[in-house]
Amino acid sequence: MRGAGTGRAVAALAALVTVCGCTAQTVGPDGRPRGPIHIEITRTAPAPPPTSSEAAEAAGTAGKPPATPGTAGKPPATPGTAGKPAAPSRAPVRPSAPAAVLWARGDSGRDVRELQARLRQIAWLFDGPTGTYDDLTVQAVRGFQGKRGLPRTGSTDTVTWRRLLGMTREPGHWDLYLMGGQPAAPPDARCLTGRVLCISKTSRTLRWMVGGRTVTTLPVRFGSRYTPTRDGTFEVYWKSRRHHSTLYDSPMPYAMFFSGGQAVHYSPDFAARGYAGASHGCVNVRDETAIAQLFKEVRNGDKVVVHW
Repeated sequence: MRGAGTGRAVAALAALVTVCGCTAQTVGPDGRPRGPIHIEITRTAPAPPPTSSEAAEAAGTAGKPPATPGTAGKPPATPGTAGKPAAPSRAPVRPSAPAAVLWARGDSGRDVRELQARLRQIAWLFDGPTGTYDDLTVQAVRGFQGKRGLPRTGSTDTVTWRRLLGMTREPGHWDLYLMGGQPAAPPDARCLTGRVLCISKTSRTLRWMVGGRTVTTLPVRFGSRYTPTRDGTFEVYWKSRRHHSTLYDSPMPYAMFFSGGQAVHYSPDFAARGYAGASHGCVNVRDETAIAQLFKEVRNGDKVVVHW
């Protein structure tokens, strides 16, 4: 019975030691007893003082937000451009080349006639067309250019020509040859022998022919549809150097009559207006010098052929 009680006493004492944590205490390095639970804290060595470059870098970044990943080494964004793509670089703008010149002073031909005819339509030119780029044409082109803010060169370049085309219509044949200069039609067969004033209504020309050879060619004008010039074969029956028409009260210098009151003569109206007008039935010549010479050469009795 005593043995059982002793065993229970020993078991109770063991349980008490376990609950209370009673252990043998250890002695620390300082000779003092240590607690049953020992936590050992390892101290970190103090950091070395920063170098001069690190201090400068720290001073330069004080107060700045941390860099966004991927932007290290990039220059800061310009205010107002954040999130916007960089503007593409532009090549330097070179001055445009001057417009190509089509026609200029001294040029001649059909294209110059068209230029002159179009300038006449908008009252920049009052003479011609002559087919020659003369001083009057230079002045007309220069005035047209200046009115539209173009360089006043007096030469017709591609820009000037396009502007003129947009303001005018396509000239007709007799617009181009309003003041004469058209090529003559082939002579009628009746004109190939003798001395003949060979007059073509088709080309509006007069050929002075001797023995089938053309001596002189002149532009001429005829009567209107109300006073037409008669067709056919005639002969000169009267010459009057300073003739004046009593019927129409108009001068008819260098008149060579061939059919009643119809004659070949100089016309100052034809010289001034060209084919914009018409005669009263006569054959008008606009070149006074040329008809004065013709008047000297033609004789009474010479043949006159008026044909189409």
